[in-house]
Amino acid sequence: MVLETERLILRPWEEDDAESLYKYAKDPAVGPIAGWPVHTSVEDSREIIRSVLSADETYAVCLKSDNVAIGSIGLIPPAQSHTAAADDEIEVGYWIGVPFWGQGLIPEAVKALQKHAFTDLGCSAMWCGYYDGNEKSKRCQEKCGFVYHHTEENKSCELMGDVRTEHFTFLSKEQWMKSDK
Repeated sequence: MVLETERLILRPWEEDDAESLYKYAKDPAVGPIAGWPVHTSVEDSREIIRSVLSADETYAVCLKSDNVAIGSIGLIPPAQSHTAAADDEIEVGYWIGVPFWGQGLIPEAVKALQKHAFTDLGCSAMWCGYYDGNEKSKRCQEKCGFVYHHTEENKSCELMGDVRTEHFTFLSKEQWMKSDK
């Protein structure tokens, strides 16, 4: 499936995206704050496309102007959620390359996935989380209508080999329907 917004194309990842993925995912300001290690090579990025980013409902975030991947966004099913999501709920996760920070691109992408989750997939609610200190992600969630729900301390961050505090926000379908989508 391909989703479009005013400025973005959200499309499935392709192995040919490995170079652009590496370009942004090798930056230590991106992955570690989101819970994953920096990419070490184009081949590393290609393998992550194959093994992680090829999951259902995972999209390359691309500018409409060139359709080149500059970030990623995806819906995480309840069984793989970072928190206790009900069967009809979903979690959203995202990141974007540093040159694109502060332009409102990820909130635009999140809003597109909210619409998709609530109208196409029939979800009743959406979760989103951020690790302690990730203020950019916190602000994005607030812009997208998410409301603070709870904090989980001493959570294992397996990919980084450490323990963190994760804050969770929540948006029900009813809240979304009343919002200025």
